Amino acid sequence: MPVMSRPHKKITAAEFLTWPDDGRHQELIGGVHYVTPSPKFSHQEIVGRLYVAIANFLTTRRHLGRIILARFDVVLSDYDVVEPDLLFLAGDQQSILTEANVQGAPALVVEVLSPSTRRRDEGLKRKLFDEKGVREYWLVDPKHERVSVCRRAADGSFPVVSTLSAAADDHLESPLLPGFALSVSELFAELFRS
Repeated sequence: MPVMSRPHKKITAAEFLTWPDDGRHQELIGGVHYVTPSPKFSHQEIVGRLYVAIANFLTTRRHLGRIILARFDVVLSDYDVVEPDLLFLAGDQQSILTEANVQGAPALVVEVLSPSTRRRDEGLKRKLFDEKGVREYWLVDPKHERVSVCRRAADGSFPVVSTLSAAADDHLESPLLPGFALSVSELFAELFRS
């Protein structure tokens, strides 16, 4: 269960970023501090598979952008600092990358859902990413072996444009990564299940 501190006043990103790194997964959303337990092995395995697939794809296409693996802060506003499982900065976004963090909305954010983060990832974070201009958001669901893709539409909305499943042998693709395709069934294949 994630821990959420309830301060009397909103915590600012400037304050939050001065706190010492205690090794815990901490985020600031709307000025509220959230601490999440360490992820399970299968969560990390999926994050690793996605990172390797995208990083390998980008090896010969560096002009498209950079993939960044957690833990790395994304400062979205004076009251919002998140730490996505994966984030992708498109070629036109390299100016928002600093040595310490990302200063603005990445093109793509990926969250692997877990029991302790599912509600926040599907609700609060999706709304935040919509408001701050993220172009695409992948919600990877190991329990149901599917990936939901939210993508910025021409009218500015941020709908779920597809829900891809392992059972249907769908492939994960994105206009942000032209030519990239990952089998959803391979993404979830032979995961450790306790």
